[in-house]
Amino acid sequence: MKDKSAINLRKSMGRGSIEHESRVSEHEGDIMTLAKKDVTTVPPTISIIEAAEVMVDHKFRRLPITDPGSEKLLGIVTAMDILNFLGGGSKFKIMEEKYDDNFLAAINESIREIMTRDVISLTNKDSITDCIDLMLKYNVGAIPIVDDNEKIVGIITERDFALAMAGVLTDELVKDFMTEKVITTTPGTPIEGASKIMVRNSLRRIPVVGKTKEDSALYTEKELLEGIITSNDVLQFLGDSKLFSKMKSTSGLEVLDTKITEIMEDNVVTVDPLTRVGDLCKILEEKDIGGVPVVKNGELLGIVTEKDILNAIHKS
Repeated sequence: MKDKSAINLRKSMGRGSIEHESRVSEHEGDIMTLAKKDVTTVPPTISIIEAAEVMVDHKFRRLPITDPGSEKLLGIVTAMDILNFLGGGSKFKIMEEKYDDNFLAAINESIREIMTRDVISLTNKDSITDCIDLMLKYNVGAIPIVDDNEKIVGIITERDFALAMAGVLTDELVKDFMTEKVITTTPGTPIEGASKIMVRNSLRRIPVVGKTKEDSALYTEKELLEGIITSNDVLQFLGDSKLFSKMKSTSGLEVLDTKITEIMEDNVVTVDPLTRVGDLCKILEEKDIGGVPVVKNGELLGIVTEKDILNAIHKS
């Protein structure tokens, strides 16, 4: 990212796009003007289901794990880690091998079992430029910030950058930053299948499409957007206490066989490819979402997310 981008970002925050402290200690980097300083953390002994409930209740996508005594950062767990564990990826082996597919026992395992231990972090002396470079290099959506004693003093997310850019990036258009090769799924997909798609492709959301024949002599098919499913939708479903009371067995398959139509969002917010990125940021803020499909004349053309906005900032 060019140095002028960091300067422009600080100026944009000063215009009031979001509220931040205006005074920064001379010993702190400018990253602390954008970071959230009131960070919710959990100890490594908390159960997986308890962590999921915290994330759902607060609409978090990740939770830093800290030592309850020293308050030092030990790890981080994300919605994707939990999806991975519950059937989406390699961590599902823990459930199969250690708990013999006993879903109820597995979700009461401590969060240390699936947390990421080698956490990419920043210090409170680092810069906005350092942060964006790290996020893009390691493809992470959030970075904890620690002090000299390794205690967590803040956290910075892609969303923080997106909100800072609301109404600011007026020259950049969605079409220039969206992902065009969209991985989609269909309404009949079970939650397990959707989770695997997300985990294997590092996706937080998947458009749900159905195919219909166009009214033409060629009968060509066009994908129509029917909904969208996110990692948080799955997490909310798995964190629902009512779900467990309805289970007839302890098997995770019973839960994960549920069709995504039961939990997907069917009232989908979309944007046109000519939407300005600054206006897109406003939409994400107003709708409290992290990404939207790009649609024109009813056809799905792409998807644009907070990660793409970070790339727009980097290239501006």
